Amino acid sequence: MNETQNKKLSKFLSLILRHHPELIDLSLDENGWADVEELITKSRNDSQGFTFEELDEIVQTNSKKRFAFNEDKTKIRASQGHSVNIDLALVAQRPPEFLYHGTSQNNAASILEKGIERRSRQHVHLSSDKGTAVNVGMRHGKPTILTISTGKMFEDGIKFYLSENEVWLTDFVDPQYIVN
Repeated sequence: MNETQNKKLSKFLSLILRHHPELIDLSLDENGWADVEELITKSRNDSQGFTFEELDEIVQTNSKKRFAFNEDKTKIRASQGHSVNIDLALVAQRPPEFLYHGTSQNNAASILEKGIERRSRQHVHLSSDKGTAVNVGMRHGKPTILTISTGKMFEDGIKFYLSENEVWLTDFVDPQYIVN
C-alpha cells in the first residue's frame, strides 16, 4: 500500500472502530473489539475493501499505534479515542508528575477558564512528551502546549489510565491543575 492508501484506510478504521461502527453494520463487543473477518467483509460490502495483510500493515506501522489486535489477530479495536460507549478495561495507575495537552491557541483561553473536557469522547487525552502534544495541537491550528500537574491531580483522587498506545486518559482536567 502506498502512503495515500495507508492514510485513507487508517482514517476509515478510526471512523468505524472509534465512532460509527453502525455505518457498516459492524458489531463491537463491550471492550471495543470487532471480529477481523466481519470488519473486512462488511468494509468490502461498503466499497472500502482491504485485505488482512493491508489491515495488519496499518496496525503494525501506524505511527500513533491507534489500533491493536488480540493475541491471535482475530479481533481488532481502536486503542483509545472512542465516542461510542465501550470499556477498554484499563486499570487506573499513577501518572507522571506532569503531562501535556496540545490544543490551538484559539482554544487556550477557554480551556484555562473551563478546563479540559472530554466532549464527545470517553476521555481527555494527555501526552507524556511535548512533541506529541505539539502534533496534536497542530491539527487544530497554531499549537499551544498546556502543562498539566497530573501528580497533584492523582494525589487529589483523580484517576488516570494508560492506553495501549501510551496515551494517558482521564475524565476532566480542572483549570487549577493547568500550570502554564
